[in-house]
Amino acid sequence: MIGPDGAQLGVLPTHDALRRAEEQGLDLVEVSPKAVPPVCKIMDYGKFKYEQSKSQAKARKHQSTVILKEIKFRPKTDDHDFDTKVRHIRRFLQEGNKAKLVIIFRGREIVHPETGQAMLKAVVEACQDIAVIEQNPMMEGRRMLMVIAPKAGVIRSAPASHSPAPSAPAPARQPEVTTKAPARAAEPSQAASAPPPASAAPAQDPRASAPKK
Repeated sequence: MIGPDGAQLGVLPTHDALRRAEEQGLDLVEVSPKAVPPVCKIMDYGKFKYEQSKSQAKARKHQSTVILKEIKFRPKTDDHDFDTKVRHIRRFLQEGNKAKLVIIFRGREIVHPETGQAMLKAVVEACQDIAVIEQNPMMEGRRMLMVIAPKAGVIRSAPASHSPAPSAPAPARQPEVTTKAPARAAEPSQAASAPPPASAAPAQDPRASAPKK
């Protein structure tokens, strides 16, 4: 038996262990039923279950979920459709998921499985920089299957919903307008004392220019 503080209490009868748990207002929980004798611990079972659920939720939060995406091809898939599907496969792999490649045979195409193998080989070569083969090609009825997974160290692309919003363009800078202060009129004292311009002729007496009688 183990006490609430982790101390070993030795081997006790069941009724004695229950009595000790009730005296402390706790529960007697069997933690190792396959041991001989079984191991029990005095604890608060409700608190224990709550802490256990919290730790499990935290572990699930940090656990990455890998999704298996199925992509279908035909032995005669055209180049444009092939390129589109390869782009989807590369995006799935960069997000950390796996891709299940399926070649569907119709009619007499089943007698030429090498055409399906060639298609799968082309897909692997188009994704060889980020993908590895996890399951080799195998037949399942009229379908040929292969699974590829992302290489170790492939960086996951950020989801579109978490991409940062584009920054708003900076407002256009307004041109600076310089206002020139009007010239101040000269003070009366300064105007009176200012000398006449050098080009001005001296004033003449009007009597000096009048003709004599």
